[in-house]
Amino acid sequence: MSAYFPSKRTTLALVVGSVLSTTTQADTQINVTPSQMVQGGNGLIQTPTARMREQGGMAINYTDNGEYRFWSVNIQLYDWMEATARYTDVRTQLYSQFESFSGDQTLKDKGLDVKFRLWKESYYLPDISVGFRDFGGTGFFESEYINASKSVGPFDFHLGLGWGYLGTADDITNPFCELRDSFCERPGGFSGRGGKVDYDQFFKGTASFFGGIEYQTPWEPLTLKLEFEGNDYSEDRAGELEQDSRWNIGAVYRYKDVDFSFNYQRGNTIGFGLTYRFNMNTASQLKFDKEPRSLMARRPPKKIEDVNKSALYNDMFRDAGFVLSDAELNENEATFYGTQVNYRDQDEAIERIGRVAASELPDTVKTYHIVDNRGGQPMVDTQVDAEAFIAAARYESVDADIKQTYIRTDPSQEVLDAYEPENTKGLFYSADFFFTQSFGNPEDFYLYQTGFLLGGGYAFDEKFSIRGSARVTLLDNFDKFNYLVDNEEVALPRVRTRVREYVSENDVWLDTAILHYKDRLSENLFGQAYAGYLETMFAGVGGEIMYREVDSNIAYGVDVNYVKQRDPLKQMALEDYDAITGHASVYWKPEFLDDTQITVSAGQFLAKDKGVNIDYAKRFDSGIIVGAFAAFTDVSSEEYGEGSFTKGFYISIPTDLFLLQPSKGRGFFPWVPISRDGGQMLQRPARLINQTEIRAPFYD
Repeated sequence: MSAYFPSKRTTLALVVGSVLSTTTQADTQINVTPSQMVQGGNGLIQTPTARMREQGGMAINYTDNGEYRFWSVNIQLYDWMEATARYTDVRTQLYSQFESFSGDQTLKDKGLDVKFRLWKESYYLPDISVGFRDFGGTGFFESEYINASKSVGPFDFHLGLGWGYLGTADDITNPFCELRDSFCERPGGFSGRGGKVDYDQFFKGTASFFGGIEYQTPWEPLTLKLEFEGNDYSEDRAGELEQDSRWNIGAVYRYKDVDFSFNYQRGNTIGFGLTYRFNMNTASQLKFDKEPRSLMARRPPKKIEDVNKSALYNDMFRDAGFVLSDAELNENEATFYGTQVNYRDQDEAIERIGRVAASELPDTVKTYHIVDNRGGQPMVDTQVDAEAFIAAARYESVDADIKQTYIRTDPSQEVLDAYEPENTKGLFYSADFFFTQSFGNPEDFYLYQTGFLLGGGYAFDEKFSIRGSARVTLLDNFDKFNYLVDNEEVALPRVRTRVREYVSENDVWLDTAILHYKDRLSENLFGQAYAGYLETMFAGVGGEIMYREVDSNIAYGVDVNYVKQRDPLKQMALEDYDAITGHASVYWKPEFLDDTQITVSAGQFLAKDKGVNIDYAKRFDSGIIVGAFAAFTDVSSEEYGEGSFTKGFYISIPTDLFLLQPSKGRGFFPWVPISRDGGQMLQRPARLINQTEIRAPFYD
């Protein structure tokens, strides 16, 4: 079988000419909906495009492509940035040469891609993006690229220039090579033991053009693709693959939220894929709930003495989800101390409470103080202008806005002094479902543990308590976890790699048992101290202070802990290893990144390595939060081991997305690709950033 390969000059002229010749006729409306390429991410078949989807878009993909199988998740974090996490199954390779370690499991590789839009499409100019593929992995598909996309009616044209994996066909001299000789050769390989970002390889070595066309057929569910790729498959991890043509063809059939894709690649390989799509901004759940109380037929009592306090306090919970712990009513002001248990939306919660107060309090009361507590301590005082609130709630003007009738402030000393809660002493308990998982392990691709976390304790007052939790495992397969390194010389103390001993040998395990003291130290300053069994693997003593203003974009905290490692075979016993660990942390919501929180924690980790942990979290309109973290310490990648440094991802999902009634709970699902001993933080039993969350809500 013979194939025609156009020259570099001819290919460039054809592709560029076809795009530019139609630019003046272009309609800026994009009629072709972006779809996922084989490796995940908006693209054609093997190559990316410059396209972005709506913010919050998530695509979960599986593709089967000859020697490779890909599992990927693509997230549109912002309208100008997408990220893709990927697992690759290399069918032609085994995970390890040691059968006793991983058996006959095929090789699995993790990869991470990001793409940024530099220019948004206009009437004359295309979308322009720059991207980095597999930039933090083992370099299987490491590439950098710049590409452009232009829509013309039912056609979407794409042209890109790629380096690395996307540039092995060597169509054109690397333009950066003209600027500096160091760009002419790509170092190749990867440093450490995988997982590091090899900046020294970016935009170096051979370069190639790639691109293609998407056509939205008159039949709406069907899109056709034609692609010219820049890879010649001479350097694939699966081995040098036969390539009869650099042209690939494909089709995508879209049924509701699912895409079915089919393709023919390299002139000899058939592939197929499946994609499930949804948007994390618009995700919602129908609710069967009472309407907020109407004030249109409001008939309040004349005097404060006429208020039916019992009905008022009960209605606060029934109609507004506000559990009262104390209340102070006088002729001019009403103060309600309590905890919101139903409504995540702060504005909805305040409106519902305000409507109850307005309907049952006399007009002489000019201010409602709604004091939200956490852990029995007043955190935020929402001061409602009663007259303005009632007018807005009764729609007395066309521009009425209830949100403009109240302000959130730090509780004054007068409000704090008046707080005299009842029933601060007593037993408390809880029961939660837990689920931990790990992908891409050599022993088994998927390791998991699930069961119940039972908690409880006794509160002596609103500041001092004794509490604990026990993990009851129902299902797990951690007995397959073989990473023991007992006979291997390691550079770091084994603070996390002994996880199998803790989770597989104990179906019931006392996770925590602590004495806990917390207090408000001064205006905006909070503190806590704790001692006991602090987490699954460590016991000790510690403390934390935090400075956090109401509705501020920034908060500061410092924690210090002395810990000893617990004996996995004897729940109450301790081992010899001890350490001082703690961090100074900054929690920042940057104004230039919508609904984003960045946490930077610098200090000493459990293995006594020193460095910084960076946590990034993005919140979508539905309340879903996706995040990632990474720890960089003075431990070298060789000392750390596979993965080079600690990193992980997580998703936090509000439970009310699955319920028909309002709820404030959350499900937390972490994914740690490889857990080693460097950069490991103590899982403290209580964190002030959580206890003060209501002061500047992000997760609430």
